[in-house]
Amino acid sequence: MTSDQFGRRIHYLRISLTDMCNLRCVYCMPENMTFRPAPELMQTAEVTRLVDLFGVLGFTKIRLTGGEPTLREDLVPIIRHIRNTPGVETVAMTTNGIQLRELAAPLADAGLDRVNVSIDTLDPDRFRQMTRWGRVEDVRAGIREAEAKGIEIKLNVVVVRGFNDTKDVLELAGLSRTHPWQIRFIELMPFGSVATFQKEHTVSEKELRTTIESSLGPLALQDEGRLDGEARIFRLNDAPGTIGFISSVTAPFCAGCTRVRLTPDGKLRLCLLRDNEFDLLSMMREGAADSEVLDAAARAIYRKPWGHGLAQNLYPKQRVMSEIGG
Repeated sequence: MTSDQFGRRIHYLRISLTDMCNLRCVYCMPENMTFRPAPELMQTAEVTRLVDLFGVLGFTKIRLTGGEPTLREDLVPIIRHIRNTPGVETVAMTTNGIQLRELAAPLADAGLDRVNVSIDTLDPDRFRQMTRWGRVEDVRAGIREAEAKGIEIKLNVVVVRGFNDTKDVLELAGLSRTHPWQIRFIELMPFGSVATFQKEHTVSEKELRTTIESSLGPLALQDEGRLDGEARIFRLNDAPGTIGFISSVTAPFCAGCTRVRLTPDGKLRLCLLRDNEFDLLSMMREGAADSEVLDAAARAIYRKPWGHGLAQNLYPKQRVMSEIGG
């Protein structure tokens, strides 16, 4: 078991496999975004070695993210390796869903338990406006196929003021009445070169709950308010699915944080919203033994900060979200 200086058990690793993406969401990156050269990214054997080492450290949940993880040709063998890693209980992935229809079967066969699909609107025109590229029909087809293959579904909705904060929120929340999915509404967080846009377009959980309840009825708090990962869960009356709110800006959940992240270039990032990182990939490429990498990772995790500094107007500047993986 690995703990930090505050006694939190850290057992959830999010691995960003690439900073590349096949969409250009307005709140995430500029349309002319440039990405890291492939040799700077973790290679297959480096990813699997780090998975094994974090298994030794007692990590039980691993999530693959991006950019867009389905752009990695080695995605399926990486998932299969994680599934067979001693101690790992949950294998998950976050994706924009564009390629999910074709990949659902091999991903399920490799052992993927859960997929979180990012979908900020069901409206085809608004989807195009928000992502600049892509078709919402492809995402919805991917969700259906993943569900058919037995993969648990959660939907991630980043709410952006002036884009999808009214009708779209209601349509997406309404899916919980017809599907056993968790619809997760995420407050926009400030990052790097697009931080100004993000701060100006954040919609709070309080506003979202008011919007939903005014049209769809009361939201009943679930599990006495205990978080499901990062989300506080509610349910509409008689709905098979649930609605979650991830409110990093207005209702931080730092006290219960159990996660650290690996960036595509192999940096161990201790808090999503702080720039503190420790370079594990360079250690490995310089010939460090497993015991040395384990010791460095454990010492870094012990120094994990209590939380972010958004209330003090401190926000991460070195990377945008696609370089961290959320």
